[in-house]
Amino acid sequence: MKEDFLHYVWKFKKFNTSNLYTSNQEPITIIHSGDYLQLAGPDFFNAQLIIEGQKWAGNVEIHIKSSDWYHHHHEKDAAYESVILHVVWEHDAEIFRKNNTEIPVLELRHYIAKETVENYRSLLVPKSWIFCERQLQHVDLFIFEHWLERLFFERLERKSRSIDLMLEQTHSDWEAVLFCLLAKNFGLNTNGEIFQKIATSIPFAFIRKERADAENLEALLFGTAGLLDVEKEDYYFTNLKQKFDYLVYKYQMHKPLIEPVQFFKHRPDNFPTIRLSQLANLYFNSEQLFSKIIAATCLQELYDIFKVSVSEYWKTHYQFDRESPKKNKSLSRSFIDLIIINTIVPVKFAYAKSQGKDISEILIALMRQIPAEQNAVIQKFSTFGVVAANGFDSQCLLQLKKEYCEQSRCMECAVGIELLKSNPIKV
Repeated sequence: MKEDFLHYVWKFKKFNTSNLYTSNQEPITIIHSGDYLQLAGPDFFNAQLIIEGQKWAGNVEIHIKSSDWYHHHHEKDAAYESVILHVVWEHDAEIFRKNNTEIPVLELRHYIAKETVENYRSLLVPKSWIFCERQLQHVDLFIFEHWLERLFFERLERKSRSIDLMLEQTHSDWEAVLFCLLAKNFGLNTNGEIFQKIATSIPFAFIRKERADAENLEALLFGTAGLLDVEKEDYYFTNLKQKFDYLVYKYQMHKPLIEPVQFFKHRPDNFPTIRLSQLANLYFNSEQLFSKIIAATCLQELYDIFKVSVSEYWKTHYQFDRESPKKNKSLSRSFIDLIIINTIVPVKFAYAKSQGKDISEILIALMRQIPAEQNAVIQKFSTFGVVAANGFDSQCLLQLKKEYCEQSRCMECAVGIELLKSNPIKV
């Protein structure tokens, strides 16, 4: 038994509310069960109850056992002096306020239907992956789709908070924030954090000033990444190193300590050399990139913006000193889709929010045009009958798995709540 189940039962009145009595046999009538704000302090605020004919207004605290009140040291917290009812599963201790008046206790286990408890316990029986894996595909489609939409914007809100923090660090320079986010996503999972550190270490004012020269941009990125540290007998390496040394002198740059970029286990097209060259050429080809992205109204416009390749040297190389068959090495459609999902949509959302605009429907429509991401989580959901049809679906399922399933937040999940309403769950 967990407190979140009791929160659910009290919030939605999933128990017999007639003929309620405290542990001291005082009749209770619930006028308003309170507001579940999930803030510090009591669990439910501003409840209204009638206890033994006396109307009370105050807060409700919920525990598994009455004695948890003392285990959590509520007796030392003034915020709990306004508690008018202590709702518990098992009453094992009397609880008193500082003025020695006893707090009424409702032992909820006597009023909850056996089927409700069975549903809850069955839901939490360990499964191979998530608790509701066998029932997930049977949840009402309308409820599930509505829940997915909420999950989508929860995920965007979380990403938006990171963007807000970056805006503070860059003095509200949206172009600089976009550059750092793009760098992170160009680095993918392995080099993402390293690429972001590289981008953060280069003041975006330098990128603005040097964007007319693709080799200067490459020199800044490659040099900061430490890829120009070891001497090589390669004309392009020598050229970039000379340019980087000049730019360091010109801008009085201090090279940061950044861990080495990773080549291991990457396909050649994902080598950091190729991704950094593509990033440099994106800024070489696109002046006012942030404005163009914000102004883009359809998926094709975004594809056109990111239609970039590598510099000439990298068309015949994956690493310095090692020539390879010529290949254009443009950004693939699938890679651009990931950039749109993980960078463009969050940036559009955060910017619209900062302007007081609601572009929710536009973003949903955009995400539904993008193919679903392919990863272990999305594939696992499909084995249980939940198939992501597009990028919107896959982002929602990732949020569901990470923030709810992995945290065992079944009582805060629309799927878990719906399953509790149904007949006893078979395991």
